[in-house]
Amino acid sequence: MQPAPPNSLLGLTSQELTNLVLESGQPAYRAQQLFDALYRQRIDAIDQISTLPTDYRLRLGEMGWQVGLPKIAGKFVSSDGTARYLIEMADGETVETVWMPEGDGGESGDGSEAGDEIETSSAGTASWRRATICVSSQVGCAVNCRFCFTALLGVKRNLTAGEIIGQIAAILRDQRVQPPLQRVNLVFMGMGEPFLNYENFMKSVGLLVEGIGIPEARMTVSTAGIVPRIRDFGREAVRPKLAISLNASNDSLRTEVMPLNRKWNLGELMTAAREFPLRTRERLTFEYVLLEGVNDAAEHARELADLVRGIRAKVNLIALNPGAELPYCTPAQERVLEFQRILVGAGIATFIRRPRGRDIFAACGQLKRTIELPSAT
Repeated sequence: MQPAPPNSLLGLTSQELTNLVLESGQPAYRAQQLFDALYRQRIDAIDQISTLPTDYRLRLGEMGWQVGLPKIAGKFVSSDGTARYLIEMADGETVETVWMPEGDGGESGDGSEAGDEIETSSAGTASWRRATICVSSQVGCAVNCRFCFTALLGVKRNLTAGEIIGQIAAILRDQRVQPPLQRVNLVFMGMGEPFLNYENFMKSVGLLVEGIGIPEARMTVSTAGIVPRIRDFGREAVRPKLAISLNASNDSLRTEVMPLNRKWNLGELMTAAREFPLRTRERLTFEYVLLEGVNDAAEHARELADLVRGIRAKVNLIALNPGAELPYCTPAQERVLEFQRILVGAGIATFIRRPRGRDIFAACGQLKRTIELPSAT
């Protein structure tokens, strides 16, 4: 994979910024000024850091430093308010990041966790009570899930911590979101497998908490099942919630739709899930994409119930978001509901995810760096 471009201030920790200013002959407190400007103020150019002396701003530029905020190369807005952003990095590589107002798609079922209602301002324009940003961690993806558009791209490189944070900062700027950010959720479920870019992902989490101001309790990371990293993740002092992309109820079926299962099979994965150290009131999430005639039968639901029984967890069912490039079809709603009924009847908390932004290729599994929308029919 190609390396990311260097000399970006965004992604540096407080200690790294302190080292930088001291090496430049500046007092240590300049590091906090830089940190605040980068993360809390979300500036996009060094000359905007008014707390720094003009000569030091010029010096940083002469040294080759830049803020490193990525460019919004494209923005597409769905009829449901979801926005898909094409984010361009300094080297020209692009990823997609999704803004979902009023929640993260919502869930339905017994114990429903519905999305928030839309508020209307006195001027009559819609506003949001809560929103979710779906963040990418790699340019493309190395995990060849057969039902996912992103898998068709392969993987070009990992994103740096600054590029991960930069997606969020760019969207918060575009959406004019001001602190505090207690109503913004983050899901690391965009392009790429976060646990194959573990160090940069975890570094970004720390900076998002300390700098941007988004609590770890409002973050969720999804993995296709990188078992050693699941164990590492459980030992982190600061970490998001964990979701595991399961998508099959037995090994032969999971290997068919997720070839990664050959490396870490369901037995290994479920052992790691059962041993994962959950915090008070925390639950694991198991994600299950339903593919018509492949993994959506009643027998699969019963096998899935046996797999997850005894784990403090919930299951999110996602009816496949279709596309001509994929070899699968979306099951009928009645079949999805029957699958849910079997799981709920077995005592498994199960929810059906409402698709968001499907009309602009922004729904789960649809991210593929698309620069145009489907033609009207």
